[in-house]
Formats: sequence, C-alpha cells, structure tokens
Amino acid sequence: MKKIRIAIAGYGNLGRGVELAVRQNADMELCAIFTRRDPKSLAVKSETPVYHISEAPDMRDKIDVVIMCGGSAKDLPVQTPEMAKYFNVVDSFDTHAKIPEHFAKVDEACRISGKVGIISVGWDPGMFSLNRIYAQAILPDGRDYTFWGRGVSQGHSDAIRRIPGVTDARQYTIPCEAAMERVRNGENPTLSVREKHTRECFVAVEDGVDKTAVENEIVNMPNYFSDYDTTVHFVTEEELKKNHSELPHGGSVIRCGVTGDGHRCVIEYKLTLDSNPEFTSCILAAYARAAFRLSRENVCGAKTVMDIAPSYLHSESCEWLRKNLL
Repeated sequence: MKKIRIAIAGYGNLGRGVELAVRQNADMELCAIFTRRDPKSLAVKSETPVYHISEAPDMRDKIDVVIMCGGSAKDLPVQTPEMAKYFNVVDSFDTHAKIPEHFAKVDEACRISGKVGIISVGWDPGMFSLNRIYAQAILPDGRDYTFWGRGVSQGHSDAIRRIPGVTDARQYTIPCEAAMERVRNGENPTLSVREKHTRECFVAVEDGVDKTAVENEIVNMPNYFSDYDTTVHFVTEEELKKNHSELPHGGSVIRCGVTGDGHRCVIEYKLTLDSNPEFTSCILAAYARAAFRLSRENVCGAKTVMDIAPSYLHSESCEWLRKNLL
C-alpha cells in the first residue's frame, strides 16, 4: 500500500505532536520537517530529515500533504497560502473572527495551484464546530452552549507573562459546574461570561516584586480577566515546572432544545485531554488523509471540517465502514 507522504511545517508543540500522530497511522509516513531555524539545530524525535522552509517548493513532487504547525497570529495567515501554491495543506488556524478572510486567501492559492487546503482543523474550531452543526440541524428550536476546561489557556498565560516582574505563569480556564448542570437539565438559561467560566492563575515573580500590584493588573486586564472571577496564586518557578508543565485542556458543546411536541432534548459532546497539542495533532493527521483523498479525486480549493465527509477521515474503506460502524 502506498503511504501518504506527510511533511510538517513548524516544529513547536504542535509539530512534535504531529510527528507522534503520524506514527500511529499505518497509511502515513513522515518525509520532511520544514523549519525557519537552522535545520542542524533541531533535535527531532524521529529520523525524519529536516529542511529549511525555503527548500519546500523544490520538494513538491515528494510530498502529498504539508501539515502547517505555526501560530495563528502571525505564521499561518502567511505560510498556509504560500505553501498551498505547491502542496495540499492542512492547518489549525483558530482566530475565529478571521477565519473567512483566511479561507479566502487559501482558496485563492489552491484554485491557482489545483491543490486542497483544509483550514481551522482542531477541536475548537474543528470538532466542536461539527457538533454545533449536527445539534442545530437536529434541534432547530434550541440554544448552544460551549464550556472550555479545565485546561491551560496558552494565550492567557502569555498575557500574564508580559506583566513586568512576572517570570512565568500558567492560567487555567475552569467551567462553572452549576452553570453546566443547569444546561444539562434542559433549562436553556441565559448565562453571562462570568457565570460560565472562572480563571485560576499560577504566577512566579522576581524577588521584591509587589505581588498585590501584579494581582490587580491580572484581575483587571481587559479582554482577558476583567470579565471573569479570577484567582491568583503566587508560586515558585520550581513549583510551576513541577506541577504545571503539562498542557491539558478540554470542554463540552451542549445544545438544549425541544422536539415538535415540546419534549426536551440535550445533546452533548465532551473532550478531556491530557495534551491539547497532541490531540489537535491527531485531528490534523486525520484531515491530512482527507486532503490527500480529495486531491486524488481532482478536487481543489479551500475546505473546512464542515465540508469533509466523515468517511474521508478514516483509514478504512467505505465498504468496511458501512459493515462495521453504520
């Protein structure tokens, strides 16, 4: 069986996760890792050759799909359309408000190159998006709720680390159990931001720093903490490394609705993740398979998870799926 030839662009937490995910899929092989750094400086987990990202276009005939593992803020808006000029691509772009703009840029590049570009692949956006679609289609008379956590928010953690005097930090997003219980009971409540989630921060600071001032700056930070009940714990850097070095996350998408005669229904999809980047990597690998299969059918253009039939994700044939999973 000819294996799907995968390349990784970017070798941070997500890139390392994709490297592991490809190993778990017997129909895939990792052929290249592209980096903006000096390739010789990268210590990779496998024997995969490492190339500077500028060398990627020269390998267009040796790779089936490139999985883009850069950041959504600055990397993917530039890198995904650029790579789509030469390869089928999959990325995890997660800036929700800018997805239409990103989609248009990737679609334009793919239409010119004849490639497939699947964007915003992950669990939110991604798996949670799919479950919102299914639930809304089935229960048009209802309301959606999304709860995140308990898990590390990397963006909020970075915001704390930007405060002068802070040496490191981890911020956990925590769903409010009372609010989730009301939703699961089918009450269809109207919930404020503060009612749905709390935030818990573990912060290490330099010696002599005014901890009260740092705490006030955190809890009053607009767009991050001011709308939430936030608890700040000051700890040592050693305690942070010992107890808060992992990147767990998860959450639930819940839709409360009624059927024609007014009978209450609740649909829930839940994730509990020891490693946010590794789980996202597994989703990216599955959608890389879909990109490869669509390309073989001469499909081109940008796609999202909402456009891909589930059978394109699974390694088995449609006949096997109908027999065993239908």
